Amino acid sequence: MKTSRELWNAWIGSNYELNFSKSTPLSQRVIFPVSLNESHGMEDARFVRFVDEDDRPRYFATYTAYDGRGILPQLIETDDFLRFRIRTLTGPAIQNKGMALFPKRISGRYAMLSRYDDENLYLMLSDDLYFWSDPQLLVRPLRPWEFVKIGNCGSPIETDAGWLVLTHGVGAMRKYCISALLLDLQNPLKVIGRLNEPLLKPAADQSSGYVPNVVYTCGALIHGGRLVLPYGLNDTITKIATIELETLLAALVK
Repeated sequence: MKTSRELWNAWIGSNYELNFSKSTPLSQRVIFPVSLNESHGMEDARFVRFVDEDDRPRYFATYTAYDGRGILPQLIETDDFLRFRIRTLTGPAIQNKGMALFPKRISGRYAMLSRYDDENLYLMLSDDLYFWSDPQLLVRPLRPWEFVKIGNCGSPIETDAGWLVLTHGVGAMRKYCISALLLDLQNPLKVIGRLNEPLLKPAADQSSGYVPNVVYTCGALIHGGRLVLPYGLNDTITKIATIELETLLAALVK
């Protein structure tokens, strides 16, 4: 266990800024690990375009800093993709991986999904973007393909029908599947719908790789009436799947 001084030094070293020149193409603005807490990786960044009450868009990404022994939930923020600020998240609810920020405030408060206990999906509300407490249980594992744990696959997507949340379920033999649920727009603790079957799962002839039997994503978007879902397969290759949004929403509310 780290001492108080070690924890303080870790926190200080994990809050920093990065600046890129305008002459650097966007595709080359790569954020590499800087702090000791990131020495073994910056994992599972969940990017979201956040529009605050002043209608000014900002861009955030929650990610996991990993030092080879422990994890530290952190936040990337930028207004222009030139200046990036990296901050550590704090508070009693900042536990484990898989936090995803809603793209706007809910009833004047920031909202975040988390896997607080490493098993279930939780909702958190806060007046402070960097401090989180009082996680509220949202959904538990229900189907055989998610009995081990359930988490989110990126920030919720706002639709006319509700907040569309992509989820990942971990089942037997640590097989990862992607599914979805729908939350009420005004009260996201209210679950409107939940798929009975995975939206995406590893095919029998595509189960091998660096980490076998895994499909995983950290976000998707809606374009032209379709959900566009980039995902990783077995930590080996990246693929893209699409589905008509109307079809998916109909299945969720059925």
